Amino acid sequence: MLNANTLKKVWPQTQFRSQEGRAQTLERQKTIRRPVTCQGIGVHSGQQITMTLKPASIGTGIVFIRTDQSKLYDPIPARWDYVVDTMLCTKIGNNQGVTVSTIEHIMAALYACEIDNLTIELDGPEVPIMDGSAEPFVDLIEAAGISEQKALRGFIKVLKTITVKRGKSMVSLSPAGTFSVSCQFSFNERAKLAAQFYEFDGSPASFKRDIIRARTFGFRQEVEHLWSLGLAKGGSLENAVVIDQDQILNPEGFRYPDECVRHKVLDALGDLYLAGAPIEGHFKGVQCGHHMQSMLLNALFADPLAWCFVVPEREDLHSWPLISPVMTTGTAVVA
Repeated sequence: MLNANTLKKVWPQTQFRSQEGRAQTLERQKTIRRPVTCQGIGVHSGQQITMTLKPASIGTGIVFIRTDQSKLYDPIPARWDYVVDTMLCTKIGNNQGVTVSTIEHIMAALYACEIDNLTIELDGPEVPIMDGSAEPFVDLIEAAGISEQKALRGFIKVLKTITVKRGKSMVSLSPAGTFSVSCQFSFNERAKLAAQFYEFDGSPASFKRDIIRARTFGFRQEVEHLWSLGLAKGGSLENAVVIDQDQILNPEGFRYPDECVRHKVLDALGDLYLAGAPIEGHFKGVQCGHHMQSMLLNALFADPLAWCFVVPEREDLHSWPLISPVMTTGTAVVA
């Protein structure tokens, strides 16, 4: 049984440091109280999909199961090292070729509800889009009820700034005493709308007040092109904001004046929750998207000096889904 006293045997380069004041801020892991189900259309596949959330035991993490596939394959962990594609959405998959797409909105909802352990069953290839925001998923989780578990949460502490740049896009994670996000988004030639900027303090309360209802968005010319290619089969004004130059085609308009950049924050939160545990650090994104967030997590975990995993004292290491063979070069800090 692995515990804090045997960390040096597991991770020879482990450094033990005191984290005064952190122990009392650590929270317990959470799951949901009872199974809950919803149905909706897949925005990319156009299929009607049933999704069921089920409670999971300590250390399970967030895992997806495709019930329409053979029962002989492995569940798919919602983790950065299982991302297989980031075109139009975040897609994860296992070694047997089974995939689940469009996971970012439910992952953002799980972040906001502080859910650590959950099994998500789907009878189709992607998470249903619902209304294009995280609100239906938060409502679903809260309807199921949230249950605290006996194990404490660990967290990933960013120790130095990691930056990824690609063309006009840039993302970074920097050391900070809490988790926060800032995003900047410019429409450039795609729409005649002003650039948007948003700062998010990282709290679940702020998410549920200011981010939760921000919907996915697209541009008319790009949406029509996707349709011509047989993509975005389930996309409509009921689950996405569609922009045509300076006009919003949705009759109700924007839910927030800066809904687009708020949705960028929502997507970033969902993608970053694939780290496997909460992050302590500041995320900055400029023209960011799923591919950039995936590259950032890969760059972070590739550098053992850029992060550490802060663990509560006397806790069993198997209590954290974060612990995996690809991450054993990082530093553990006992709180």
